[in-house]
Amino acid sequence: MHDDLTGIAIKFNQDALNLLNFVLAFIMFGVALSLRAKDFRNLITYPKSALFGLLSQYLALPLITILLVYLLKPHPVLGLGMILVAACPGGNVSNFFTFLAKGNVALSVALSMVSTIAAFLLTPFQLQFWGSFNSDTAALLQEVNLSPLKTMKVVAIILVVPVLLGMWFSAKFPKLTLKIQKPVKVLSFLLLIGIIVGGLMANWSLFLEHYSKVVFLVLAHNSAALAVAFAIGLLSGIGRAATKTITIETAIQNSGLGLVLIFNFFDGNGGMAIITAWWGIWHIISGFVVSQLFRKFYPS
Repeated sequence: MHDDLTGIAIKFNQDALNLLNFVLAFIMFGVALSLRAKDFRNLITYPKSALFGLLSQYLALPLITILLVYLLKPHPVLGLGMILVAACPGGNVSNFFTFLAKGNVALSVALSMVSTIAAFLLTPFQLQFWGSFNSDTAALLQEVNLSPLKTMKVVAIILVVPVLLGMWFSAKFPKLTLKIQKPVKVLSFLLLIGIIVGGLMANWSLFLEHYSKVVFLVLAHNSAALAVAFAIGLLSGIGRAATKTITIETAIQNSGLGLVLIFNFFDGNGGMAIITAWWGIWHIISGFVVSQLFRKFYPS
């Protein structure tokens, strides 16, 4: 019953893959232009909130993902797509939605920085570790023979190096950074949307055929992430601003990285791509809605 999605893939040649990797690297460079090394100190300023934020991102989200895959029993490639999304670091738009929600923006930036820089190690590990808990997704991982070291290298090149380079650039050339920061940010956002929409359009016929499953899975996954993170914030007693922050951080994932990994290591698997691309679209919608609900009904 799983044959309808097995083996469907978007083939990229090496030049196209290199371009895709470069685009994501440029996006991360643009994001890093507004970051400062002092942002890391916010982890010390808000130690309890940061701890629960990291637990929510790295433990609660993968656990709820595995539970959903077990309960909903999606096609294995869709389930692996869900696990990949959960293994990715937080998305940079979380900082914007935290601002709209009147959450703790400094904490949001710090959590985003940590998850992005740690992604070269944690994303391959989490994908392999959590993917092994389900027999179907474990079998898919064995089929592609995913190399953690190679994955770490690619993630480091397209995420960590551009972020560190962007932070160095902004510290070395502050005046130039002020001039280019806004246009680079706008271009970066448009490129990110381009990657996500491109991933979806490349699999459009597949999406139309399975859209009810995909929309439901992403809705359930994203809603569960929001609910669990919000509960963690409430139960931990970290305060309303921090609760809003970790709720948004947990539900906003770097789906652009997810698509890049799919095209680099999973031969452009169509089922994984439509889950990841639709998440990239949906989390922008849900992030905006949740930020407005927080702003109106859960003031800090």
